[in-house]
Amino acid sequence: MKSFRIEPVAECSVMIQLGTKIDPKFSLHIGHIADAIRYELMDVIMNVTPSYTNILVDYLPFLMPEATILQRLESIVKRELAHPPTHPANHIEIPVYYDLSVGPDLARFSEEKGLTIEQVISLHSQHTYHVCAMGFAPGFAFLAEVPDELVMPRHATPRLSVPAGSVAIAANQTAVYPESSPGGWNVIGNCPIPLYNPTGDVISPFSIGDTVSFCPIERDEYEELGGQLWDSLK
Repeated sequence: MKSFRIEPVAECSVMIQLGTKIDPKFSLHIGHIADAIRYELMDVIMNVTPSYTNILVDYLPFLMPEATILQRLESIVKRELAHPPTHPANHIEIPVYYDLSVGPDLARFSEEKGLTIEQVISLHSQHTYHVCAMGFAPGFAFLAEVPDELVMPRHATPRLSVPAGSVAIAANQTAVYPESSPGGWNVIGNCPIPLYNPTGDVISPFSIGDTVSFCPIERDEYEELGGQLWDSLK
């Protein structure tokens, strides 16, 4: 991430391109730059949306002209690139009940990948992921990257409703559905604890650059934490 490009993409939006190749290791750096922009330009910024390689900045042009915002953003990015973040990322452990009763696509990995359920659980839970982007739905964190053995395309036809807490895989990414919603990802388990609270002090536990690991739990613990089986959630 030695070079970058900043250019207007709309009358009140600017795109900062920090790379062209996805690398989860850069997520903390991108998140750090986004935080600096929010803090230093809070009076004129509407939204700062970081992704795998870019940051979209929506601002109020009647408070700061385009030329000035471009200059300010360039200064911030140059400074932050010259001083990489020194603080460690937060690490979040997510309890997951992996089972066909909450992970109906576990069977797909067996059929198409030749993996047992135990192998899928082991591969998915023994890996550490990076929060690389937030989006699709409020609180939805894109986590990269799953082991090569678990790379699986989305369903051609999305489900109309995927229960909240569903842990799923699409291509080389994994995620937890924060709320019940339509979705085409491959569901392999469920997290019984809420991960999205729009009225709370902490809306979501995830921030760009955080690391995440999944911890398998048994059915008794899952139900004690409030988890429900797939059929009861439909």
